[in-house]
Amino acid sequence: MLTAKRPPPHLLEDFYYQYHNERYVGFYQFLLPTLIIRDLDLIKNITVKDFETFPEHRTFVTEDVDPLFGRSLFAMKGGSRWQTMRATLSPTFTSRKLKGMFEFMLDCATQFTAHYEKQGELVEVEMKQAFTMYTNDIIASTVFGVNCNSFQNPDNEFRQMGREATDFSGIKNMKFMFHAIHPLLAKLLGKGIFSEKVSSFFRNLVQSALKMREERNIVRHDVLHLLTEARKQNEHNAIVTDDDITGNALLFFTAGFDTSSTMLSFTCHELAVNPDVQHKLVREINDTFQDSKISYELLLGMKYLEQVISESLRKWPPSMQTDRVCVRSYKLSETFTLEKGTNVWIPIFALHRDPRYHLDPLKFDPERFNDENKRKMVPYTYMPFGVGPRSCIGSRFALLQAKIILVEMLRAFEIVPVEKTQIPLQLSCHTFNPSAEKGFLLGLKRRKNL
Repeated sequence: MLTAKRPPPHLLEDFYYQYHNERYVGFYQFLLPTLIIRDLDLIKNITVKDFETFPEHRTFVTEDVDPLFGRSLFAMKGGSRWQTMRATLSPTFTSRKLKGMFEFMLDCATQFTAHYEKQGELVEVEMKQAFTMYTNDIIASTVFGVNCNSFQNPDNEFRQMGREATDFSGIKNMKFMFHAIHPLLAKLLGKGIFSEKVSSFFRNLVQSALKMREERNIVRHDVLHLLTEARKQNEHNAIVTDDDITGNALLFFTAGFDTSSTMLSFTCHELAVNPDVQHKLVREINDTFQDSKISYELLLGMKYLEQVISESLRKWPPSMQTDRVCVRSYKLSETFTLEKGTNVWIPIFALHRDPRYHLDPLKFDPERFNDENKRKMVPYTYMPFGVGPRSCIGSRFALLQAKIILVEMLRAFEIVPVEKTQIPLQLSCHTFNPSAEKGFLLGLKRRKNL
Protein backbone atom coordinates (compact mmCIF):
# COMPACT_ATOMS: atom_id res chain seq x y z
CA MET A 1 0.00 0.00 0.00
CA LEU A 2 2.73 2.46 0.94
CA THR A 3 4.48 2.16 -2.41
CA ALA A 4 1.37 3.09 -4.37
CA LYS A 5 0.63 6.29 -6.27
CA ARG A 6 -2.68 6.55 -4.47
CA PRO A 7 -3.09 7.45 -0.78
CA PRO A 8 -3.43 4.30 1.36
CA PRO A 9 -6.79 5.40 2.87
CA HIS A 10 -8.22 5.67 -0.64
CA LEU A 11 -6.74 2.30 -1.61
CA LEU A 12 -8.58 0.83 1.36
CA GLU A 13 -11.77 2.49 0.08
CA ASP A 14 -11.16 0.92 -3.33
CA PHE A 15 -11.10 -2.56 -1.81
CA TYR A 16 -14.13 -1.75 0.31
CA TYR A 17 -16.31 -0.56 -2.60
CA GLN A 18 -15.07 -3.00 -5.22
CA TYR A 19 -16.72 -5.83 -3.31
CA HIS A 20 -19.80 -3.96 -2.17
CA ASN A 21 -21.98 -7.10 -1.97
CA GLU A 22 -19.54 -9.02 0.22
CA ARG A 23 -19.41 -9.18 4.00
CA TYR A 24 -15.62 -9.44 3.94
CA VAL A 25 -12.81 -9.39 1.40
CA GLY A 26 -9.23 -10.64 1.58
CA PHE A 27 -5.98 -9.19 0.28
CA TYR A 28 -2.27 -9.64 0.83
CA GLN A 29 0.05 -7.22 2.60
CA PHE A 30 3.03 -8.58 0.72
CA LEU A 31 3.05 -12.14 2.21
CA LEU A 32 0.55 -11.48 4.98
CA PRO A 33 -3.07 -12.51 4.26
CA THR A 34 -5.49 -9.95 5.69
CA LEU A 35 -9.28 -9.84 5.81
CA ILE A 36 -11.20 -6.55 5.51
CA ILE A 37 -14.51 -6.77 7.38
CA ARG A 38 -17.36 -4.87 5.69
CA ASP A 39 -20.36 -6.25 7.57
CA LEU A 40 -21.38 -4.31 10.69
CA ASP A 41 -22.60 -7.36 12.59
CA LEU A 42 -19.26 -9.06 12.01
CA ILE A 43 -17.46 -5.92 13.19
CA LYS A 44 -19.52 -5.98 16.39
CA ASN A 45 -18.77 -9.67 16.94
CA ILE A 46 -15.04 -9.32 16.33
CA THR A 47 -14.46 -6.20 18.41
CA VAL A 48 -16.94 -6.72 21.26
CA LYS A 49 -19.03 -9.89 21.44
CA ASP A 50 -16.23 -12.35 20.62
CA PHE A 51 -13.38 -10.20 21.91
CA GLU A 52 -11.70 -13.20 23.57
CA THR A 53 -11.12 -14.65 20.10
CA PHE A 54 -9.78 -11.32 18.78
CA PRO A 55 -8.05 -9.85 21.86
CA GLU A 56 -5.02 -8.17 20.34
CA HIS A 57 -3.50 -6.10 17.58
CA ARG A 58 -1.07 -7.68 15.17
CA THR A 59 2.29 -7.84 16.92
CA PHE A 60 4.86 -6.25 14.65
CA VAL A 61 7.50 -5.70 17.33
CA THR A 62 8.26 -7.89 20.32
CA GLU A 63 9.83 -7.03 23.66
CA ASP A 64 13.11 -8.74 22.81
CA VAL A 65 13.45 -6.62 19.65
CA ASP A 66 12.30 -3.32 21.14
CA PRO A 67 12.02 -3.54 24.95
CA LEU A 68 10.18 -0.22 25.18
CA PHE A 69 7.54 -0.29 22.44
CA GLY A 70 7.11 -4.04 22.88
CA ARG A 71 5.98 -3.44 26.47
CA SER A 72 3.49 -0.72 25.60
CA LEU A 73 -0.24 -1.24 25.99
CA PHE A 74 -0.74 -1.13 22.21
CA ALA A 75 1.84 -3.82 21.43
CA MET A 76 0.95 -6.21 24.27
CA LYS A 77 -0.82 -9.41 23.42
CA GLY A 78 -4.21 -10.01 25.01
CA GLY A 79 -4.36 -11.74 28.37
CA SER A 80 -3.92 -11.02 32.05
CA ARG A 81 -0.85 -8.83 31.62
CA TRP A 82 -2.59 -6.58 29.11
CA GLN A 83 -5.72 -6.46 31.30
CA THR A 84 -3.62 -5.46 34.32
CA MET A 85 -1.84 -2.71 32.40
CA ARG A 86 -5.09 -1.41 30.88
CA ALA A 87 -6.71 -1.33 34.33
CA THR A 88 -3.64 0.42 35.73
CA LEU A 89 -3.63 3.15 33.08
CA SER A 90 -7.39 3.72 32.73
CA PRO A 91 -7.69 5.92 35.87
CA THR A 92 -5.38 8.45 34.19
CA PHE A 93 -8.27 9.49 31.95
CA THR A 94 -11.19 9.74 34.36
CA SER A 95 -13.01 13.07 34.43
CA ARG A 96 -11.46 13.93 37.79
CA LYS A 97 -7.90 13.24 36.61
CA LEU A 98 -8.44 15.16 33.37
CA LYS A 99 -9.76 18.11 35.34
CA GLY A 100 -6.50 18.04 37.27
CA MET A 101 -4.57 18.30 33.98
CA PHE A 102 -6.80 21.06 32.60
CA GLU A 103 -4.71 24.00 33.82
CA PHE A 104 -1.52 22.48 32.37
CA MET A 105 -3.25 22.15 29.00
CA LEU A 106 -4.68 25.67 29.17
CA ASP A 107 -1.22 27.09 29.89
CA CYS A 108 0.09 25.42 26.73
CA ALA A 109 -2.83 26.82 24.72
CA THR A 110 -2.24 30.38 25.95
CA GLN A 111 1.45 30.04 25.03
CA PHE A 112 0.30 29.05 21.53
CA THR A 113 -1.96 32.08 21.03
CA ALA A 114 0.47 34.51 22.68
CA HIS A 115 3.21 33.39 20.29
CA TYR A 116 1.18 34.11 17.15
CA GLU A 117 -0.46 37.29 18.45
CA LYS A 118 2.99 38.89 18.49
CA GLN A 119 3.51 38.25 14.77
CA GLY A 120 1.09 40.73 13.22
CA GLU A 121 -2.49 41.05 12.03
CA LEU A 122 -2.27 38.03 9.71
CA VAL A 123 0.30 35.28 10.08
CA GLU A 124 0.67 32.24 7.83
CA VAL A 125 1.12 29.09 9.87
CA GLU A 126 1.94 25.49 9.01
CA MET A 127 -0.69 24.13 11.37
CA LYS A 128 0.71 20.61 11.75
CA GLN A 129 4.04 22.00 12.89
CA ALA A 130 2.34 24.44 15.27
CA PHE A 131 0.10 21.78 16.78
CA THR A 132 2.97 19.33 17.28
CA MET A 133 4.58 22.00 19.45
CA TYR A 134 1.34 22.34 21.42
CA THR A 135 0.80 18.59 21.86
CA ASN A 136 4.49 18.11 22.63
CA ASP A 137 4.27 20.54 25.53
CA ILE A 138 1.04 19.06 26.89
CA ILE A 139 2.34 15.50 26.88
CA ALA A 140 5.70 16.57 28.29
CA SER A 141 3.86 18.20 31.19
CA THR A 142 1.02 15.76 31.89
CA VAL A 143 2.90 12.52 31.24
CA PHE A 144 6.52 13.29 32.11
CA GLY A 145 6.21 16.35 34.37
CA VAL A 146 8.50 18.40 32.10
CA ASN A 147 7.89 22.07 31.20
CA CYS A 148 9.09 22.71 27.62
CA ASN A 149 7.37 25.83 26.17
CA SER A 150 8.28 24.91 22.61
CA PHE A 151 7.11 28.30 21.33
CA GLN A 152 9.88 30.03 23.26
CA ASN A 153 12.34 27.18 22.85
CA PRO A 154 11.44 25.33 19.63
CA ASP A 155 14.65 23.29 19.63
CA ASN A 156 14.22 21.81 23.09
CA GLU A 157 15.54 18.28 23.37
CA PHE A 158 12.15 16.81 24.28
CA ARG A 159 10.64 18.05 21.01
CA GLN A 160 13.64 16.90 18.98
CA MET A 161 13.35 13.40 20.43
CA GLY A 162 9.60 13.45 19.82
CA ARG A 163 10.05 14.31 16.16
CA GLU A 164 12.61 11.56 15.73
CA ALA A 165 10.42 9.02 17.53
CA THR A 166 7.32 9.79 15.43
CA ASP A 167 8.94 10.34 12.03
CA PHE A 168 8.04 7.35 9.87
CA SER A 169 8.96 8.90 6.53
CA GLY A 170 11.64 7.63 4.18
CA ILE A 171 13.85 4.87 5.55
CA LYS A 172 11.91 4.77 8.83
CA ASN A 173 8.74 4.08 6.90
CA MET A 174 10.44 1.11 5.26
CA LYS A 175 11.71 0.01 8.66
CA PHE A 176 8.17 0.07 10.03
CA MET A 177 6.96 -2.00 7.06
CA PHE A 178 9.83 -4.41 7.63
CA HIS A 179 8.60 -5.03 11.16
CA ALA A 180 5.02 -5.50 9.98
CA ILE A 181 5.90 -7.97 7.22
CA HIS A 182 8.80 -9.93 8.76
CA PRO A 183 8.72 -9.60 12.57
CA LEU A 184 10.79 -12.77 13.02
CA LEU A 185 13.49 -11.51 10.67
CA ALA A 186 13.42 -8.15 12.44
CA LYS A 187 14.00 -10.08 15.67
CA LEU A 188 17.00 -11.91 14.21
CA LEU A 189 18.51 -8.64 12.99
CA GLY A 190 17.70 -6.83 16.24
CA LYS A 191 15.98 -3.90 14.54
CA GLY A 192 13.84 -1.93 17.01
CA ILE A 193 11.21 0.69 16.18
CA PHE A 194 13.02 3.41 18.12
CA SER A 195 16.68 4.29 17.79
CA GLU A 196 18.98 3.74 20.74
CA LYS A 197 19.25 7.52 21.04
CA VAL A 198 15.49 7.92 21.49
CA SER A 199 15.20 4.92 23.82
CA SER A 200 18.05 6.14 26.02
CA PHE A 201 16.63 9.66 26.22
CA PHE A 202 13.22 8.53 27.44
CA ARG A 203 14.67 5.90 29.79
CA ASN A 204 16.89 8.50 31.43
CA LEU A 205 14.04 11.03 31.53
CA VAL A 206 11.69 8.61 33.30
CA GLN A 207 14.32 7.35 35.72
CA SER A 208 15.38 10.90 36.64
CA ALA A 209 11.77 11.98 37.15
CA LEU A 210 10.98 8.97 39.34
CA LYS A 211 14.12 9.47 41.41
CA MET A 212 13.40 13.18 41.95
CA ARG A 213 9.80 12.48 42.95
CA GLU A 214 10.86 9.88 45.46
CA GLU A 215 13.64 12.00 46.97
CA ARG A 216 11.52 15.15 47.23
CA ASN A 217 8.23 13.39 48.01
CA ILE A 218 6.58 14.94 44.92
CA VAL A 219 3.19 13.59 43.83
CA ARG A 220 1.79 14.36 40.37
CA HIS A 221 -1.29 12.37 39.40
CA ASP A 222 -0.05 11.53 35.92
CA VAL A 223 0.91 8.43 33.96
CA LEU A 224 4.26 8.02 35.72
CA HIS A 225 2.59 8.22 39.13
CA LEU A 226 -0.07 5.63 38.30
CA LEU A 227 2.45 3.16 36.91
CA THR A 228 4.72 3.65 39.91
CA GLU A 229 1.83 3.04 42.30
CA ALA A 230 0.92 -0.12 40.40
CA ARG A 231 4.48 -1.38 40.81
CA LYS A 232 4.35 -0.80 44.56
CA GLN A 233 1.14 -2.79 44.82
CA ASN A 234 2.54 -5.69 42.77
CA GLU A 235 6.22 -5.62 43.68
CA HIS A 236 6.35 -9.35 44.47
CA ASN A 237 5.02 -10.24 41.01
CA ALA A 238 7.13 -7.60 39.21
CA ILE A 239 4.19 -6.84 36.91
CA VAL A 240 5.28 -3.26 36.26
CA THR A 241 8.98 -2.87 35.44
CA ASP A 242 11.04 0.22 34.63
CA ASP A 243 10.67 -0.57 30.94
CA ASP A 244 6.89 -0.98 31.38
CA ILE A 245 6.75 2.53 32.82
CA THR A 246 9.01 3.99 30.14
CA GLY A 247 7.37 2.08 27.28
CA ASN A 248 3.85 3.20 28.13
CA ALA A 249 4.91 6.78 28.80
CA LEU A 250 6.59 6.74 25.38
CA LEU A 251 3.46 5.23 23.82
CA PHE A 252 1.32 8.11 25.11
CA PHE A 253 3.85 10.56 23.76
CA THR A 254 4.20 9.07 20.27
CA ALA A 255 0.45 8.44 19.93
CA GLY A 256 -0.50 11.94 21.03
CA PHE A 257 2.33 13.81 19.34
CA ASP A 258 1.29 12.97 15.79
CA THR A 259 -2.36 11.90 15.79
CA SER A 260 -3.64 14.79 17.93
CA SER A 261 -1.75 17.39 15.92
CA THR A 262 -3.06 15.89 12.66
CA MET A 263 -6.64 15.85 13.98
CA LEU A 264 -6.39 19.52 14.96
CA SER A 265 -4.87 20.43 11.59
CA PHE A 266 -7.72 18.80 9.66
CA THR A 267 -10.25 20.53 11.93
CA CYS A 268 -8.72 23.96 11.36
CA HIS A 269 -8.65 23.38 7.61
CA GLU A 270 -12.37 22.60 7.66
CA LEU A 271 -13.09 25.70 9.74
CA ALA A 272 -11.11 27.82 7.28
CA VAL A 273 -12.95 26.55 4.19
CA ASN A 274 -16.35 26.44 5.93
CA PRO A 275 -16.64 29.95 7.41
CA ASP A 276 -20.32 29.45 8.28
CA VAL A 277 -19.31 26.62 10.63
CA GLN A 278 -16.52 28.72 12.09
CA HIS A 279 -18.85 31.67 12.70
CA LYS A 280 -21.41 29.47 14.44
CA LEU A 281 -18.71 27.99 16.65
CA VAL A 282 -17.41 31.46 17.54
CA ARG A 283 -20.92 32.48 18.57
CA GLU A 284 -21.09 29.49 20.90
CA ILE A 285 -17.71 30.41 22.37
CA ASN A 286 -18.88 33.98 22.93
CA ASP A 287 -22.15 32.87 24.51
CA THR A 288 -20.37 30.38 26.76
CA PHE A 289 -17.43 32.37 28.08
CA GLN A 290 -17.96 36.01 27.08
CA ASP A 291 -14.88 37.70 28.56
CA SER A 292 -14.19 35.13 31.26
CA LYS A 293 -11.43 32.54 31.45
CA ILE A 294 -12.06 29.11 29.94
CA SER A 295 -13.32 26.68 32.57
CA TYR A 296 -13.35 22.88 32.49
CA GLU A 297 -17.07 22.51 33.24
CA LEU A 298 -18.26 25.08 30.69
CA LEU A 299 -15.94 23.68 28.03
CA LEU A 300 -17.39 20.19 28.38
CA GLY A 301 -20.90 21.61 27.97
CA MET A 302 -20.23 23.11 24.52
CA LYS A 303 -22.41 21.04 22.18
CA TYR A 304 -21.49 22.62 18.84
CA LEU A 305 -17.77 22.38 19.58
CA GLU A 306 -18.30 18.67 20.23
CA GLN A 307 -20.16 18.37 16.91
CA VAL A 308 -17.39 20.12 14.96
CA ILE A 309 -14.69 17.86 16.37
CA SER A 310 -16.82 14.75 15.86
CA GLU A 311 -17.44 15.64 12.22
CA SER A 312 -13.75 16.30 11.65
CA LEU A 313 -12.97 12.87 13.11
CA ARG A 314 -15.57 11.30 10.85
CA LYS A 315 -14.26 12.85 7.66
CA TRP A 316 -10.59 12.60 8.63
CA PRO A 317 -10.18 9.77 11.18
CA PRO A 318 -6.71 9.55 12.80
CA SER A 319 -6.30 5.95 11.63
CA MET A 320 -7.58 4.54 8.36
CA GLN A 321 -8.23 1.17 10.01
CA THR A 322 -7.93 -0.78 13.22
CA ASP A 323 -6.87 -4.39 13.33
CA ARG A 324 -7.35 -7.57 15.34
CA VAL A 325 -5.69 -10.98 15.30
CA CYS A 326 -7.71 -14.19 15.51
CA VAL A 327 -6.17 -16.35 18.27
CA ARG A 328 -8.26 -19.48 17.66
CA SER A 329 -10.30 -20.93 14.78
CA TYR A 330 -13.44 -18.87 14.25
CA LYS A 331 -16.44 -19.55 12.03
CA LEU A 332 -17.00 -16.31 10.16
CA SER A 333 -19.82 -17.70 7.99
CA GLU A 334 -21.35 -21.02 6.99
CA THR A 335 -18.70 -21.44 4.31
CA PHE A 336 -15.61 -19.81 5.81
CA THR A 337 -13.59 -20.34 8.98
CA LEU A 338 -10.79 -18.01 10.05
CA GLU A 339 -7.60 -19.80 10.95
CA LYS A 340 -5.66 -18.99 14.09
CA GLY A 341 -3.27 -16.10 13.47
CA THR A 342 -5.31 -14.47 10.70
CA ASN A 343 -5.07 -10.68 10.58
CA VAL A 344 -8.37 -8.74 10.39
CA TRP A 345 -8.91 -5.09 9.45
CA ILE A 346 -11.85 -2.86 10.41
CA PRO A 347 -11.92 -0.22 7.59
CA ILE A 348 -12.61 2.94 9.63
CA PHE A 349 -11.88 5.44 6.85
CA ALA A 350 -14.18 3.68 4.38
CA LEU A 351 -17.01 3.22 6.90
CA HIS A 352 -16.85 6.90 7.84
CA ARG A 353 -17.30 7.85 4.19
CA ASP A 354 -19.85 5.25 3.15
CA PRO A 355 -22.92 7.13 1.80
CA ARG A 356 -25.18 4.34 3.06
CA TYR A 357 -24.39 5.46 6.58
CA HIS A 358 -23.35 9.10 6.16
CA LEU A 359 -25.29 11.09 3.57
CA ASP A 360 -23.10 13.23 1.28
CA PRO A 361 -19.99 11.99 3.14
CA LEU A 362 -17.49 14.45 1.68
CA LYS A 363 -19.49 17.41 2.98
CA PHE A 364 -18.29 18.81 6.30
CA ASP A 365 -21.52 18.98 8.29
CA PRO A 366 -21.38 19.11 12.11
CA GLU A 367 -25.17 18.78 12.23
CA ARG A 368 -24.69 15.04 11.68
CA PHE A 369 -23.81 14.97 15.36
CA ASN A 370 -26.61 17.05 16.84
CA ASP A 371 -28.71 15.24 19.45
CA GLU A 372 -31.38 14.12 16.99
CA ASN A 373 -29.09 12.88 14.23
CA LYS A 374 -26.64 11.24 16.61
CA ARG A 375 -29.42 9.01 17.92
CA LYS A 376 -30.10 7.85 14.34
CA MET A 377 -26.48 6.96 13.59
CA VAL A 378 -25.99 3.29 12.76
CA PRO A 379 -23.76 1.57 15.35
CA TYR A 380 -20.24 0.66 14.22
CA THR A 381 -20.21 3.23 11.40
CA TYR A 382 -18.36 5.85 13.47
CA MET A 383 -15.30 4.79 15.43
CA PRO A 384 -12.51 7.40 15.24
CA PHE A 385 -10.76 5.94 18.29
CA GLY A 386 -11.47 2.30 17.53
CA VAL A 387 -14.10 0.19 19.25
CA GLY A 388 -14.40 -2.36 22.03
CA PRO A 389 -11.91 -3.17 24.81
CA ARG A 390 -8.97 -2.39 22.50
CA SER A 391 -10.19 1.12 21.67
CA CYS A 392 -7.89 4.08 22.31
CA ILE A 393 -7.47 4.57 26.05
CA GLY A 394 -6.49 8.22 25.63
CA SER A 395 -9.46 9.45 23.55
CA ARG A 396 -10.89 11.70 26.30
CA PHE A 397 -7.45 13.23 26.82
CA ALA A 398 -7.13 13.92 23.08
CA LEU A 399 -10.58 15.50 22.89
CA LEU A 400 -9.96 17.74 25.89
CA GLN A 401 -6.70 19.15 24.54
CA ALA A 402 -8.40 19.70 21.16
CA LYS A 403 -11.32 21.60 22.70
CA ILE A 404 -9.03 23.82 24.77
CA ILE A 405 -6.83 24.94 21.88
CA LEU A 406 -9.72 25.45 19.44
CA VAL A 407 -11.55 27.72 21.88
CA GLU A 408 -8.39 29.61 22.79
CA MET A 409 -7.46 30.04 19.10
CA LEU A 410 -10.89 31.17 17.97
CA ARG A 411 -11.09 33.75 20.74
CA ALA A 412 -7.90 35.29 19.37
CA PHE A 413 -7.98 34.56 15.63
CA GLU A 414 -10.11 33.95 12.60
CA ILE A 415 -8.77 30.92 10.73
CA VAL A 416 -8.60 31.72 7.00
CA PRO A 417 -7.28 30.15 3.80
CA VAL A 418 -4.12 31.65 2.29
CA GLU A 419 -2.70 31.46 -1.22
CA LYS A 420 -0.90 28.16 -0.58
CA THR A 421 -3.83 26.46 1.15
CA GLN A 422 -4.71 23.35 -0.84
CA ILE A 423 -8.43 23.38 -1.68
CA PRO A 424 -9.76 20.75 -1.84
CA LEU A 425 -7.38 19.02 0.50
CA GLN A 426 -5.64 15.96 -0.96
CA LEU A 427 -4.22 13.09 1.06
CA SER A 428 -0.57 12.12 0.98
CA CYS A 429 0.52 8.96 -0.82
CA HIS A 430 3.46 8.57 1.56
CA THR A 431 1.80 8.11 4.93
CA PHE A 432 -0.25 5.13 6.06
CA ASN A 433 -2.85 7.19 7.91
CA PRO A 434 -4.61 10.34 6.62
CA SER A 435 -2.30 13.33 6.23
CA ALA A 436 -2.33 16.31 3.87
CA GLU A 437 -0.36 16.01 0.63
CA LYS A 438 0.92 19.60 0.78
CA GLY A 439 0.67 20.25 4.49
CA PHE A 440 -1.76 22.47 6.38
CA LEU A 441 -0.84 26.06 5.57
CA LEU A 442 -3.49 28.46 6.91
CA GLY A 443 -3.77 32.05 8.05
CA LEU A 444 -4.42 33.23 11.60
CA LYS A 445 -6.07 36.64 11.36
CA ARG A 446 -6.15 38.51 14.64
CA ARG A 447 -9.65 39.29 15.89
CA LYS A 448 -10.42 42.83 16.93
CA ASN A 449 -13.26 41.49 19.05
CA LEU A 450 -15.04 38.19 19.51
